[in-house]
Amino acid sequence: MPRAALLSIHARVEAAEPSTWEDPSLVQLWGPRFNVFVVAARDLAVFSLGTLPGDAKGRGRAEDLAARLNAVLDGARMSYGEAGRALGVHHNSLRYAAATGTVLIRWDGARQATVWTVPRPQTDPRDARLELARRYLHIYGPATPEAFAGWAGIGRRYGAGAFDALGTSLTPVRTPVGDAWILSQDEAAFRAAPGPVAPARLLPSGDAYFLLQGADRDLLVPDADRRRALWTRASGPAAFWSGERSPGRGGARRR
Repeated sequence: MPRAALLSIHARVEAAEPSTWEDPSLVQLWGPRFNVFVVAARDLAVFSLGTLPGDAKGRGRAEDLAARLNAVLDGARMSYGEAGRALGVHHNSLRYAAATGTVLIRWDGARQATVWTVPRPQTDPRDARLELARRYLHIYGPATPEAFAGWAGIGRRYGAGAFDALGTSLTPVRTPVGDAWILSQDEAAFRAAPGPVAPARLLPSGDAYFLLQGADRDLLVPDADRRRALWTRASGPAAFWSGERSPGRGGARRR
């Protein structure tokens, strides 16, 4: 997410600068669950079309709104408040159009987001969803179809369908919080001893490492007191992560 994206990049990439989050190789969009994401421009289809509703009604709403927004903007950029007024809709509803892959934004976390439209990515939504599931498993695994569906905001049936379609590219595992799945290509990394890591990382609110719900939080942070300190009701979590890989994520074993 906007300013948090810069801190997240700093935690992982050397020589990051204050303007790195606005590099042309990156784009902002309303991604999974309509949250603001900063992603690689080449991955626009994954984080947009991968969340496109599977039902005809939901997909139709997204595509109709995207077409109307494109007509109103006509190549221009404007705040999403202005765009909403021009369309006669509440500006927050414009987020639904982002799942078509045609809406980009710029938001610095303070003022209203600026919106504009781009050509639709030439990617099949089903292929985008499967790739989104792979990305999710690579970062958040071990995970379940239900957890993926909740994170992506796509409905449990479509989350389960994505995992079924991935088939043999997934490996079932047991974790301290139940049965789950990992990418088969990641099994060696799960079995390997932890390698050298940075002494500490500052991870801001919204960092991908702990955008988790339910039992997945127990897997990442086994200590209940630390979970309550990290995921508070007042705001999104920010963390100071120190030492080795989390024992929770490293605790999976093949089933």
